[in-house]
Amino acid sequence: MKSGLHPDYHPVVFQDANTGSRFLTRSTITSDRTVEWSDGNTYPLVVVDVTNESHPFWSGTARVLDAAGRVEKFERKYGTRRPRG
Repeated sequence: MKSGLHPDYHPVVFQDANTGSRFLTRSTITSDRTVEWSDGNTYPLVVVDVTNESHPFWSGTARVLDAAGRVEKFERKYGTRRPRG
């Protein structure tokens, strides 16, 4: 790899703003805030709005729309299509 071309890729702790859960991963993002991790090292802390712990799809709180009801409403409004023949 060429020196000075690629960004610094280092360990970073991300924290969910809603649940407070944290996880350690690697990223190129920087932060002025730091946190001491369970291994005794200090890492940059980045607070994010949504993670898999607070996202409706991954947490199981997602709402499912009634697709069959929408089709029936469309057919009542515009009628059903007659086959050609």
